[in-house]
Amino acid sequence: MLQFAKPEEVGVSSKHIQGCLKALETAKLSSHSIVMMRHGKVFFEKYWAPFHKDYPHRQYSITKSFVSLAIGFLEQEGKLCLDDKIVDLFPVDITAGTHEKIKQQTVREMLTMETGFPMGHGYWFSHHNGNRLRDYFDCAEGEAHIAGTLFDYDSFGSFVLGALVEHISGESLEQFLRVRLFDKIGVSDKAHFLLCPGGNAWGDSALMCTARDLLKTAQFTMNGGRWNGEQILNEDYVRTATSKVVSNDTTIAVSSYSTYGYGYQFWRLPYNGWYFNGMGAQLAMCYPEQDIIVVYNGDVQGNTSGKTQVLDNVLHYIVENAEDEALPANAEAEKALTEYADSLVLHVCDGEKTTAFAQKIEGKTFVMNKNSMGITWLRLSFNGDEGVLEYNNAQGDKALPFGFGKNVFGKFPQEGYSDEIGGIPAPGNYYDCAVSCGWVEEQKLHLDVQIIDKYLARLSIEISFKDETTVCVRMRRFAEAFLNEYQGYGEGHAE
Repeated sequence: MLQFAKPEEVGVSSKHIQGCLKALETAKLSSHSIVMMRHGKVFFEKYWAPFHKDYPHRQYSITKSFVSLAIGFLEQEGKLCLDDKIVDLFPVDITAGTHEKIKQQTVREMLTMETGFPMGHGYWFSHHNGNRLRDYFDCAEGEAHIAGTLFDYDSFGSFVLGALVEHISGESLEQFLRVRLFDKIGVSDKAHFLLCPGGNAWGDSALMCTARDLLKTAQFTMNGGRWNGEQILNEDYVRTATSKVVSNDTTIAVSSYSTYGYGYQFWRLPYNGWYFNGMGAQLAMCYPEQDIIVVYNGDVQGNTSGKTQVLDNVLHYIVENAEDEALPANAEAEKALTEYADSLVLHVCDGEKTTAFAQKIEGKTFVMNKNSMGITWLRLSFNGDEGVLEYNNAQGDKALPFGFGKNVFGKFPQEGYSDEIGGIPAPGNYYDCAVSCGWVEEQKLHLDVQIIDKYLARLSIEISFKDETTVCVRMRRFAEAFLNEYQGYGEGHAE
């Protein structure tokens, strides 16, 4: 059971928490949740609706850190050694086509991202033979280098480590961790992994769990693998995994949060901290010297500074300003924080609710010239603070409702994107979304589409009118392997 405290009781000012939240809102981030813990007690927790404490959120590359813990359990049980060669741990029929340099690659080198192929040597979503594991060992693309020499982010390698856990244990990754870790520390039954072609867990990117589940796992690692007095996982492994094992500063002249060092699928932070790090700003920031953990979930895809904004503001407002002793109670500041937090809603697009020009094009059908999105026509209609974008693409006629100054929640109209198995179309599947809109200029409308499902994404739709008869449309997708139909530029004219 989680324990709770007021911010001032653990040496954190309610004013500083409010300052942190305001900074994130000012940066126009799409925040989904934030949970803060100190001295083993949750002192602040906020969810932006429709997200809530029991919502299983996609954690993306945070998954890698969970795979690392699973490898630690295998080592603890004597089922592998970190210096074992990865090809020796899989059947020969899986590894037969392996590149010579990969044959020398060890489990430890895969944990530290010092593998032979940079970036996983292949975009598996669209190029796979039905078994992602076999793809890794069969692939000989690109120029291989000697493993154990250079840090080079290899997401595919993390997937292979997850598949290794399943192969050696004979259990799914979720079952393996459920018995050894999840049930012991109170991770909810909502925690699970999406799958890859071939049936293995999507161990590099697709853990689904609640923010509280992530918080408990972060607390477990900060405790050195101990929970309620029981040493569940070898402390030496956990301490090493979260330490700086290799240098990942490949830029020298540019300092960022990705250059403080790397452990076993964990990233280092300033002030001797580390973090679980996932795409789109899925974060669990651990600062053991200050005894602070902050979990953040959101979606900042397309915002190149978004993750840095979260890390900067948590560091400044929460970590650097935390006091060693409890602060005097401050009911006024606590009330102000509560009221401010309660007022926050999921990010909404900027812009005006209407313009004089809007009435001139409402209900008009614009026939589009040939374009990369395959949109043949589009039409806008408005009703107070809501509206609908209607259009036709290769799937047929579509309707996308939106809100002015608010989100309209529903299903994104494109049918068949992946569900439980990544990269595999799922007929009849539609993703949940939130859509807001605003007139950013007299004749330019901007729609902000947020996909908020097992797969997260952002879609920017700009609809600009030269006059009442001419429209230009630009769509930009920020997503992992979907929304490809919504990327490009097109022009059209009124019927």
